[in-house]
Amino acid sequence: MGFEILYVSGGEKAYAGQIIRYNVSVLPGIKLHWVTEITQVKEPLHFIDEQRFGPYALWHHQHHFKEVDGGVEMTDEVNYAIGYGFIGRLAHWLFVGKEVNRIFDHRYQVLERHFKR
Repeated sequence: MGFEILYVSGGEKAYAGQIIRYNVSVLPGIKLHWVTEITQVKEPLHFIDEQRFGPYALWHHQHHFKEVDGGVEMTDEVNYAIGYGFIGRLAHWLFVGKEVNRIFDHRYQVLERHFKR
């Protein structure tokens, strides 16, 4: 989906109220502006980001962390809605749902390579 981070308020450490601005490539040649806010941080257990402006009618993303033997298990819970009625449902069926899955599959692979022993 081609995320380009444009701005992160307050530096790299996540905190409630932190704003992150992105450009997101949704289709070749089409970029959308996306703004999310970190709404909750409870270290080391979880943090939540929510869309404030962007392509979704709703975006609520929970990141959970649990210590396990040999490392940390990370689990995502994403609730989102596209909006735009029938057109949004069609877009979800055609590509948005697949793209969201692809994003998280890619992140899993990157983390697996980075932290693999």
